[in-house]
Formats: sequence, C-alpha cells, structure tokens
Amino acid sequence: MLPIKRALRPLAALLLAAAVATVPAATATASDAPTSGWNDYSCRPSTAHPRPVVLVHGTLGNSVDNWLSLAPYLEHRGYCVFSLDYGQLQGVPLFHGLAPIDKSAAQLSDFVDKVLAATGAGKADLVGHSQGGMMPRYYLKFLGGAAKVNALVGLAPDNHGATLSGLTNLLPYFPGAEDLISAATPGLADQIPGSAFLTKLNDGGDTVPGVHYTVIATKYDEVATPWRSQYLSGSDVHNVLLQDLCPLDLSEHVAIALLDRIAFHEVANALDPAHATATTCASVFS
Repeated sequence: MLPIKRALRPLAALLLAAAVATVPAATATASDAPTSGWNDYSCRPSTAHPRPVVLVHGTLGNSVDNWLSLAPYLEHRGYCVFSLDYGQLQGVPLFHGLAPIDKSAAQLSDFVDKVLAATGAGKADLVGHSQGGMMPRYYLKFLGGAAKVNALVGLAPDNHGATLSGLTNLLPYFPGAEDLISAATPGLADQIPGSAFLTKLNDGGDTVPGVHYTVIATKYDEVATPWRSQYLSGSDVHNVLLQDLCPLDLSEHVAIALLDRIAFHEVANALDPAHATATTCASVFS
C-alpha cells in the first residue's frame, strides 16, 4: 500500500465514525438492551416484518456487546429482535463461542424454537457475525433448521475457516499447538481451515434448499482470511463486498458488526429484499 493511502485510512475511518455518531439510532448502551423488540418476548412480528430476527454473536462475543448498534437499528425499523449467548466454557464469563460448534448449533436450535413459540411466527431470520454467521449453517444442514429459517445473513462469516491473516498456517511448525487449542478452546479449533468440523459442514455444498443466504464481507478483514473464503456457493446466495458499495468503508472484522451502518443497511436489504434500496456511502446516514 502506498504511504499516502496508508495515511488516509485512519482519517477516512475517523470521518465514518463521526458520521455514525451523528445518527441517533447508530449507537446504544447496555441499558438499551431490554427495549421492546430486543429480547422482548411479548413482541409480535408485524405484517411488514413477519419474521423475528435472531442475532448470533461471534467468537468471544456475547448477546449484548456484539449487537449494541445493530439490534437497535433493526428494532427501530420495526423488527422483533432477539439475541442469545452460546458456546460458553465452564469458568469463562462474558466471552462465548468457545465450545464445540456443533454443540453451539444445538443451543441455537433451542433458542430459535423458543423465539418462534413466543412470537407465533412460522420462521425466523438469522443474522450472525464471524462464527455466528457460519455456525448456523450447521443448524440448517444437520439439525432441521432449514424448515424454521427463511434467511441467513453473515457479517464477515468464516464459512471456510479463519486463518487469522495466515497465522494458523504456522501451527504445523509448533508440535502440539493444535491439540492444545482443541482441548482448551474447541470452538477455536473447529474454525481452523481443514478441521473435521469444517470438512463436514462444507461437504456436499455450502447451502441447503429453501434458505436465502447473504454474505457481507470486508477486504480489510484480518480474521476470516482470505476474505474471499467467506463467500458461499449456491443457487440462492448473495455475496457482497462492502468496498464495492462504498470504497471509503474501512471496517475490519470487528467493526463490520459493531458500528458499520453501511453493512447494517445491506443487512436490512437482505431481510426485506422486496423493499431494498441501494447501499452506498450515504447509507451511513440512513
């Protein structure tokens, strides 16, 4: 990268962050979590938005912190929004998504059943970040989720593994390292490219019939790398690169889910494609 481009990246990021801060619905605090529509089991989906939205956090995330901006964004647009904690290891508070991913998918299955029973909806839509965009595919493929889910939207999902900018490629040079990761944090081991979990997940195709898939990626991702590995193949897949929508968008792996209203606008389009509008740099103000 040229020095001038490297120097301009922080400036552009600052400008985008400032724009986000000027929009009332852009940010929220933990006190906003129990508002109507976010984990409010009395919420009933509207005719305009007939399906509840279940937010699935990423590795080391949780049901609140991961969604302090996106949950209110969707709630403000009339959705019933729910989020869960999954994959917690014994003795590890706050940080989730570390348990075996097939077990986490079973927790998601139970949570979706709970949401559908409470709201009376026939199907839900899922929006997940990182592992939370990939893990639901196991639920859809192996746990009967396809009959209960209309759409899966992944924000920087590690659908074919996370190399951490190539760091996982060094594991073979450290004997025992992979075994240690598997024993201590199996959810991380499951995300290493070539793992038994990912091999099973992607065998026979990336998608299942009847579910609409959207992947929203950023070329500045430093975790789910290479970023093109996030993309899915299938007949009902929409793969999106944020920088094709707004070249000024410098969000990386974490920011895409925490504060990027350009990504949020594309999430809204995926949830309601019949009323989709063009996503551009100006979507930060939408």
